[in-house]
Amino acid sequence: MRLVMLGGGHAHLHVLRAFAESPVPHARITLVSPLPGLIYTGMVPGLIAGHYPSDDCTIALAPLADRAGAEFIPAAATAIDADARSVKFARSDGSTSALGYDILSLDVGGVTNAASIPGAGLHAFLVRPLDRFVEALERRLAELGRAPSDVVVAGGGAGGFELALALRFRLGCGARVHLVVGGPTLLAAHPTGVRRRAQRALRQRGVVIHADRCAEICARDIVLASGSRVACDLAVVATGSAAPHWLRGSGLALDPDGYVATAATLQSLSHEIVFAAGDVATRVDAPRPRSGVHAVRAGPPLAHNLRCALEQRPLAAYRPQQRSLSLLACGDRYAIASWGSWSCEGRAVWWLKDRIDRRFVAGYRAD
Repeated sequence: MRLVMLGGGHAHLHVLRAFAESPVPHARITLVSPLPGLIYTGMVPGLIAGHYPSDDCTIALAPLADRAGAEFIPAAATAIDADARSVKFARSDGSTSALGYDILSLDVGGVTNAASIPGAGLHAFLVRPLDRFVEALERRLAELGRAPSDVVVAGGGAGGFELALALRFRLGCGARVHLVVGGPTLLAAHPTGVRRRAQRALRQRGVVIHADRCAEICARDIVLASGSRVACDLAVVATGSAAPHWLRGSGLALDPDGYVATAATLQSLSHEIVFAAGDVATRVDAPRPRSGVHAVRAGPPLAHNLRCALEQRPLAAYRPQQRSLSLLACGDRYAIASWGSWSCEGRAVWWLKDRIDRRFVAGYRAD
């Protein structure tokens, strides 16, 4: 049987490692990803702040696929025909190909919806896809150096919070950093104690908080919904992910936002030979936030059920945990931790986060 894995996301890392440790006889596995490596999302704030070189945050996909006995195709998915059991993808040279499958697994991540803020596609750095964001932002940061500058981050979630503080640390005191929350509440998905700690961390580090929505991004400033304008030399949009547009014509059952709708077994609700995990999927029976933590947690049950599907054995339901450890980097080797309603902060929390992140990356090194 042929298993095609679209995307080199966090859940697929575990699938590849599991198949390397215990191969599935007679299975033909193909990994399709446009990237040679996965940048681990948990380390991106530290990378932007300057605490890590990019190699420390990146997991090479081709060696991992090779250990699992999988063919690696460096290409980006462009279409799925779920009824015909076929995927289309485009290579970097512009050529296109199609590939049939017996089982399909999706872990391609999301994209930033540039249309959500007028001007974002022209004048801002979009956080997703992550590899393009990091590469483009590093070039712009090299141009800015430590010169006085006005930086605006749009997004009141964990990503926006961490990136604003990472840029604050990276650019130094000469930069004026603004965080546009998008509404009245910073970190709305987090408990009250974490929100208070986050507000204090931003104020202490000189980040200006705007409890407003970004209405437009222009070449030299941004316009808030209130009508105020904020000078801007560098704009970053971290407003959360959107589903890849090409899923709309796939024939797969999708949720109202265009993500693949899955059951407890991580199977598509409409096509049982299609599996999905990470940001591209919605567990209809147990919705969870789109975060790296939940994508990582989905790896073991996805690997188990893909193995069962290849061996034509019964699948198991996956029950996502209700709570998870949250670690928010504050730019300067300081972090905030929370578990449910409990929270704490400090340099020891950064040390813990650093150890967890480095251990995760090391666990998927193929050398």
